Amino acid sequence: MIPAIRGTHDILPGEVERWQRVEAVSRRLFERYGYAEVRTPIIEREELFAKGTGETTDIVQKEMYAFTDKGGERITLRPEATPSLVRAFVEHSLEQAMASPKIYLFGPMFRYERPQKGRYRQFHQLDVEVFGVSDPAVDAEVVDLAWALVGELGIANAELVVNSVGCPACRPAFGEALLKALGEDVTRLCGDCQRRAGVNPLRIFDCKVPQDQPIIDGLPHSVDYLCDACRDHFAAVERHLGMYGIPYRVSHRLVRGLDYYTRTTFEILAGNIGAQNAILGGGRYDGLVKQLGGPDRVGIGFAAGIERLVLAMPDGARDDGRRPLFVAAMGEPARESALALLRDLRRAGLEAHMEYEGRSIKSQMKRADRLKAAFALILGDDELAAGVVSVKDMTKGGQARVSRDAVVNHCRALVAGGQE
Repeated sequence: MIPAIRGTHDILPGEVERWQRVEAVSRRLFERYGYAEVRTPIIEREELFAKGTGETTDIVQKEMYAFTDKGGERITLRPEATPSLVRAFVEHSLEQAMASPKIYLFGPMFRYERPQKGRYRQFHQLDVEVFGVSDPAVDAEVVDLAWALVGELGIANAELVVNSVGCPACRPAFGEALLKALGEDVTRLCGDCQRRAGVNPLRIFDCKVPQDQPIIDGLPHSVDYLCDACRDHFAAVERHLGMYGIPYRVSHRLVRGLDYYTRTTFEILAGNIGAQNAILGGGRYDGLVKQLGGPDRVGIGFAAGIERLVLAMPDGARDDGRRPLFVAAMGEPARESALALLRDLRRAGLEAHMEYEGRSIKSQMKRADRLKAAFALILGDDELAAGVVSVKDMTKGGQARVSRDAVVNHCRALVAGGQE
């Protein structure tokens, strides 16, 4: 047998239903908030992420799957969605094409890193982006959407963490303050942090090395170095979150792992999935569209790892409300009538199954149990002679005889009644 590649995984029946729930709940919410779906390629030019995600990030320096294709072009499997969505926004002039440039995406991403619980080399994200709105109210709307998503998925013990990382006008002073506060301690940090100190000191806050944490905890806070405009913006975001009644905590450690963030950053943490507990995160990136060759337009958004959302969802989220039907045939004469009934049920929009191997009625009912059928529709010689179908309630055990002409509408009413 040839096994799956390390860091990838198959999503099988029994688990895929949870993924479908995440996708269905997300789509309903996103469209309720006015977002439209976009689907971008999983391969892009390498320079898109080098310029967009940031050459100093671990993603670009260590984790991207990049290669030269047969035409000699450098290609990358997308490690995140935002630069791809910015490219699509610019390339297809979505600002003019859409009444409101608010878009979302589902899809696989790729990063070469050590696989662990909820983290794979091929992983999946949902992504939300808004372009062209600088008002802090839209920051709060995006956070509100993220918080609503977590709530509708039933994820308990979630925590919202927010921060502001300033803008190009005030961030240099914060970077200088970080280096000054580090002083000689920079040589005590891990090799990655020593490198980060030279290229982008804010990246030091991304460090997960345990022995570095006491040093990092003592560093200055970005909110203490904000310019007046950034300070006013963050205060307005906090005011809106308070108005919405969304609980949150300000954390100076939250700078996010990407170079393009400006001003607002946020994450939602889950308390039940272990150390890698960030299930969703995002923020504002006001210079990225122009940096990637587009007009000078601001942007804000978030991404969530679908694997982590699935892990954080309660077990009860497996119940998707399905009410399947099972058609059982006793004997060859009933089989053709059963096949016709099966087709009629499906044409009526009902989920229906049947055993094709001609097994005993006992084996067929066992199959109905395995399929978690709500009702079994039984056809035999007696039913054929009387022009009826025996409808058995697989949960309560009762059974009724319904005329063949009326049985489809009868089943539709039974299924609808169970979903109320």
